[in-house]
This record gives sequence, structure tokens and C-alpha cells, in this order.
Amino acid sequence: MNSTSESKRWLGRDIRRARRLGADAIMRRQRDRLAGMVAHARAASPYYRDLYRGLPERVEDPALLPVTDKKTLMGHFDDWVTDRDVTQEKVRAFAGDPDLIGRRFAGKYLVATTSGTSGRRGLFVLDDRYMDVGSALISRALVSWLGPAGIVRATLRGGRFAHLVATGGHYASFAGYSRVVREGGRRGKMLRAFSVHTPMPRLVAGLNAYRPAVVIGYTSTIMLLTAEQEAGRLHIDPLLILPAGETMTTRDTDRIARAFGATVRTAYAATECTYLSHSCAEGWYHVNSDWAVLEPVDAGHRPTPPGEFSHTVLVSNLANRVQPFLRYDLGDSVLLRPDPCPCGSPLPAIRVRGRAGDVLTFPTGSGGHVSLSPLAFGTLFDRTPGIELFQIEQIAPATLRVRMLPAAGADPDRAWRTVLQELTRLLAGNGLGHVTVQRAEEPPQQTPGGKYRTVIPLGRSSRSPDAPRLP
Repeated sequence: MNSTSESKRWLGRDIRRARRLGADAIMRRQRDRLAGMVAHARAASPYYRDLYRGLPERVEDPALLPVTDKKTLMGHFDDWVTDRDVTQEKVRAFAGDPDLIGRRFAGKYLVATTSGTSGRRGLFVLDDRYMDVGSALISRALVSWLGPAGIVRATLRGGRFAHLVATGGHYASFAGYSRVVREGGRRGKMLRAFSVHTPMPRLVAGLNAYRPAVVIGYTSTIMLLTAEQEAGRLHIDPLLILPAGETMTTRDTDRIARAFGATVRTAYAATECTYLSHSCAEGWYHVNSDWAVLEPVDAGHRPTPPGEFSHTVLVSNLANRVQPFLRYDLGDSVLLRPDPCPCGSPLPAIRVRGRAGDVLTFPTGSGGHVSLSPLAFGTLFDRTPGIELFQIEQIAPATLRVRMLPAAGADPDRAWRTVLQELTRLLAGNGLGHVTVQRAEEPPQQTPGGKYRTVIPLGRSSRSPDAPRLP
């Protein structure tokens, strides 16, 4: 199927058809789409044209492709993208303007930024095909999670979705939300964003007034809201809660389900492939392998046997044609289920040792405590110009130490003044004006595993081994 024929309606029908026909039909689609993406990348990307020199004309087996990673691709940005009008300089300038969040870069694309545990900031350009595939896959997941009766109940309640997102930056979730709202239509009227930077009492009041049917957001923020629901300050009754972005335990999901009386499902994904997988009632993540390739591999990038956790995982996004991610090292450890999942899905099932969020908890002057999501801190740095990498460590109950690596050519003192102003505002807004913020002389510290923990709670060292991240 040519991409110009892949309307939203066609995508929805094809996803349903593939799952109905089973694993063989899904893998046929994967092979064909991988071959098409590789051919497109070779034809339109100078970087891939050179990287794939000598490969067969048609590539259906991802193992034939060289491995890529964020550092290398970002270092070849202008040759990597397939649209010659897209340059790193132009995209970086666009991403630096908060007034452009959700608007179309070059009249075509959504821009998203990240900074991850690898220590390198990501600058992403997402085309309409990618956005449409993601929308179709989440729609399919919602139907499977809620069932026909749940869809009717959600519709009768206005279908209100609450998105707990980091605002003020070009993050994929907020940029996508802003695009939908800005461009209007029925979907835009059903969505409302709630900032993770909002002080908890105001966030609780806003959700109580909105009464969402579905809550989607960062895991750490949802866990904080679960405590508010248990305490009786938050009193909403959503049908579905979808934590994402940080790893959860079964204990976490059970606690959320009890507190809200809701179905809880999760997602394992990344900005490089936002639709990568969704969870089932059995607690496994099912890979949308008709539109993505996921390869658990060892340190030498050889396949890891099913039933064993991998050293890392390679992902190929089969939808985004402007910025192809092919055999991209995502950095997480996953286990592929060796037998069919009891839920009945024909999609491959995995467990993940992924990215764990660390909530910071501070004492208050009245003897209580206030907890803040790591995203509330991290996104402040992400949207501050002049910072390549950051690390914030709680070294005492009411003391934070901030390590920064300035971007090339940036004024570190100016970046620090901006960071200090934003952190002071965040802390004061949550009744934590007494918390001290220190500027460190040393740069961010790596763990023995080579990653950067961007937020480190009290009692944990920046040199501690990478935290276990079992779901």
C-alpha cells in the first residue's frame, strides 16, 4: 500500500484486519514496510545511502542493517533527514520558540524534543504518516481496553481525556496535544492538558472540576495523584488510567486500580516510536509489530533468546519517513515472551526493564511533606536554552545540587540564572520556598552502566548502579 493511499480510515481498517488474520499477516506487513522504509531511506537520505552501500536491493530482514544510535544520528542530522529543506539549525531554532509548540514546521511536520538517560538531547521531526499511524493504534488500543460498553460509558460522559503533560516545551505529548487543539475538530474538544508543573492542590482542584473519563500521563505524577485520591482530596472516577513514560510494578498498577476503581493499562514507547507497544490485562506489553520492529539483542547486537532479558533493544519505526529510525539502539532491556500471551493477542509480548522515575520528597515547615515528579524538574531543564545535559540530586532533605553541561557556545552563567529562576518558581509554587538550590562545579556523573540519572532522590548516589526497572 502506497503511503499516499494510507488514509486514517484505511489505517484503522488495516490494523483491525491484521490482528484478525493473525501473526503471519502482521509479519508480512512488517517485512513489506521495512523493505519500503529502507528503500526510501537509501533514496532520500545521504546518511543512509552511504551506510547501506553494498546491502541487497530489497531488505526484509532487519539483522542485515547496521545499528544506529541517538548520538550518531544527531551528529549527522542534515544528511539523516530525507527532506532537504529540513536542517538541524532550522529545527533547533523552531524548537527554541515556545510560541511555535504544536505548529507545523515547514508547513508539514511536528517537532519534538527530548533529553534522555543517554546524555544526548534528541531533536525529532514527525511527519503526518507517523502521527496518523500512532492515532490509529491508540484508538485500537482504547477499544480493546474499554470494550464496547466502556466506549459507550465514556461517550455518555463527554469522552473527556485528561493529559498530564510537561508544558512549555516541544515534548512529543504536549506538542501533539497542542497540534490537535490548534487544528480544531472533535478530538480537540475532548482533550485537556494538565501541567505536571502545577502545584498539587491546584492540579487536584482542576481534575475534580473536569471529571475526566480517561487519564493519561506520566507514571510518577499519576502515583502522586493516587495518594491524593486515597486521602480523599481527589475524587474522580475515570474509566481508564494510562500511565506512561516510566516503569511501573504490578503493585503500582493494582494500587491505582483500587484507588480509582478504574481499568489501568500502560505503554512502553519513546518519542522515536510513540506507538511501540501497549499493555494487556495480563500485564504484558504487546509490540505493534505491523508498524514497528523490536529486536532484543546482547552486547554484540546478536538476538537474545526468548525468555531472557536483553542487553539492549533495537527499534525500527516503519511510519516516519522524514526522519527514519532503523535498527535504533533504544537502550532498554526487554524480555520477549517465548509462548503466546493468555490474553489472545497475536502481537509479540514483552516485559521491560525500562526507565524508572524517581519522585523527590521534601519536608514542609508544618511537619508534613511534598512530593514532586521527576518530570516537573526535568522538563524545566529541557526547555532552558544552553544546556546540553543536566543532573539534579537531593543531597539533604531540603537541599538540591544541580549539575549542568553547557551546550557548545552557550553562556553557562546565563543558563544557570534561568534554571535557578525556574526551579525557585516551581518550589515556591508547591510551598517549598525553604528548599536550597546549589550550583555544582562538577559535570553530571555517569553510573557504572554508562547512563546519566537525571533526577537522584536523597540516599541514592549518582554513582549507584542503574536502578532495576522491572515492570
